[in-house]
Amino acid sequence: MNTTYEFHVNGMHCKACTLLIEETIAELPNVESARVSLADHRLSVVGEFDDAPEKVAEALTAIVHQHGYTITVEKQAHQALWSDFAYALPIALALIIGFLFLQKSGLTNLITSSTVSYGTAFVIGLIASVSSCLAIVGGLVLSLSAETAKEGATWRTPALFHVGRLGGFFILGGVVGLIGNSLHLSLMANTILSSIVALVMLILGLNLLDVFHFTKRLQFTLPARFSKHLRAGSKRDYYLAPALVGVGTFFLPCGFTQSMQLYALSTGSFSQGALTMLVFALGTLPMLALLSFSSLNIAHKPWKGIFFKTAGLIVITLALVNGASALATAGIITPIFNF
Repeated sequence: MNTTYEFHVNGMHCKACTLLIEETIAELPNVESARVSLADHRLSVVGEFDDAPEKVAEALTAIVHQHGYTITVEKQAHQALWSDFAYALPIALALIIGFLFLQKSGLTNLITSSTVSYGTAFVIGLIASVSSCLAIVGGLVLSLSAETAKEGATWRTPALFHVGRLGGFFILGGVVGLIGNSLHLSLMANTILSSIVALVMLILGLNLLDVFHFTKRLQFTLPARFSKHLRAGSKRDYYLAPALVGVGTFFLPCGFTQSMQLYALSTGSFSQGALTMLVFALGTLPMLALLSFSSLNIAHKPWKGIFFKTAGLIVITLALVNGASALATAGIITPIFNF
């Protein structure tokens, strides 16, 4: 007889976390359904269990712990781990100063007089690839690799996935740019859209700090139904499946991806939209490529708090600088930075 259990989940940052947990647990043979709420960090599981709730929670934790989550019967007090900032702040400051030095020297272009540059898109891609926001994509990569291993290891499946992902982001990014062009966005509309991009990035950065829980309720995401079809597709090894799954990751509910999509829309240009999304995807490529051939995961490393807080501070800085640059371009405020 099926029984409904209610648990608490620790370690979630975004909508992708809820999808990953739901789909991982729902694959268990004795589970009928699993639903996760990001707002109150609750997990509802319907299934047949012979053990006490505490034992069920331990068993479920063993399944999702590799992604950095723990499941408990009692609500756990949130630990902000402020001590991590003692390391994260100087590291982030050093990296930001390094970015500014490279900017001034002309060796890179992280900040422009308008909004998001290709350098920023690449850095956001790097950060996104190691955050929980792209955990669902990492799960797809591992799923594809596992299916490949059953048939005998081959480079074809992961290669098709990455080629499909890069090609899909380029073409679909261009399409989004064309949609923006067809809308004939005014300067004020572009400024508003660019400010929304900065706001989305700011919320993502705050979520990475894992200090303020209320920001997780503010995160903008698109409907997540598409991901279930992608997960199903990743378990099939017909020839074009990996490439199609790679293309489909464009629609997954990752806030970082969607902030870049909003910017691509504001460009009103196929080439700019395509190149922005391609560069972002290239930023995610190194970590996702490593995941194709290993079980590399920093989610439960002892230094994960320092890493995510450092990444969060960098994302917040980029959001504030690019938001200020967009407002300055529209003449709303005077330029704060002169790059």
